Amino acid sequence: MGEGGPKILGVDVMWVATLLSGVAAFAVLLAIYAATTVRDPMAKRVKALNERREQLKAGITASTKRRAKLVTKNETTDRIRNILSSMKVLQESQVKAAQVKLMQAGIRSKEYAVAVIFGRLVLPIVFGGLIVYLVYGTDMFETYTPIKRYGIVAGTFILSYKAPDIFLKNKITKRSNLIRKGLPDALDLLVICAEAGLTVDAAFQRVARELGKAYPELGDEFTLTAIELGFLSERRQAFENLAMRVKLDALKGVVTTMVQTEKYGTPLASALRVLSAEFRNERMMRAEEKAARLPAIMTVPLILFILPVLFVVILGPAACSISDAFVHGT
Repeated sequence: MGEGGPKILGVDVMWVATLLSGVAAFAVLLAIYAATTVRDPMAKRVKALNERREQLKAGITASTKRRAKLVTKNETTDRIRNILSSMKVLQESQVKAAQVKLMQAGIRSKEYAVAVIFGRLVLPIVFGGLIVYLVYGTDMFETYTPIKRYGIVAGTFILSYKAPDIFLKNKITKRSNLIRKGLPDALDLLVICAEAGLTVDAAFQRVARELGKAYPELGDEFTLTAIELGFLSERRQAFENLAMRVKLDALKGVVTTMVQTEKYGTPLASALRVLSAEFRNERMMRAEEKAARLPAIMTVPLILFILPVLFVVILGPAACSISDAFVHGT
C-alpha cells in the first residue's frame, strides 16, 4: 500500500475499491455464464412424461434400457424392503404416505418411498452414534455441562430422524408456491380453450405447452393430467390424481369444479372464470400483505447495513479533510 493513499478508519480506500472491483467483475462473469448456459426447463420433464405415457398405454416401459434401470431399482428397493420387514418397522400406511409426499415434491419414482423410511432408521444411528462418540467418548465437549451434552445428542437424534421429512416438506412447499403463482394464468387459458371448443384433455395439453417455460412445475402437472385423461378408464381419477400430486387447496377447488362439470354437465368456462378471478384477488391480497409487512422487516437491515454506509459516505470526506487539516497543522 502507498503511504500517501487516503484512509478511512485505518483502511486503505484504494485497496478496498480494488477488492470490490474484483468481486464485481467476478459477478459479471458469473451472470454472463448463467445467461449463456440457460437450458430449456421443459426438455427433461417432457421426456419423463412421454415415458409415463408409454407406461400408461402399454403397461410396460418403452425401452430395454429403461426396463433394466427399473429392474435395478426394484432389486435395491426389495433389499431395503426385506431389511425393514425383517426388523418389523415397515408399514404399508407409511409407504403410501411417503409415496404421496414424493409425488407432491415432484419425484415421480415410487421406489424412493422405501428409501425415505430407511433413511429415518439409518440416519439417527449414523449421526446419532457419531455425536454420542464425540460428546461422551472424546474431550471435544468436556467444557459443556451435562444438560448441554444431552441437548446436543437429543437434538442430533431428532434432526436425523426428521431430516427426510424436512427435505420433502421444503421441496413440497417450494413446488406448491411455484404452482400457485401460475394457476390464475392457467385458468384464464383454460377458459379460452373451453370457449374455443377444445376438449378438456386438449385444453390441458395446450395450457401446459403455453405455460411450460414460464411455470415448468405447473406445465408438468397439466401435461401428466392430459395424458391420464386420454388413457385412464375414469376421467375423474385423473383429476383426483392431480389434486393428490399437488398440495394446494386452490388446485383442489379447481379439481372439484372439473369433476362437477364432468358429472353434471355444468358450464366449464363460467366456473373457471369465477375461480380465476378469486385466485387473482387472493394473489393481490398476499402481495398487499407482504407490502404492509415490508417497513417492519426493513427496519433491522436499515439500521445494520444501510445507515452505517450512509454515514461513511456522508461523513467520510469530512473526516478525511479534518484529518488532513490536523496533520498539516501539526
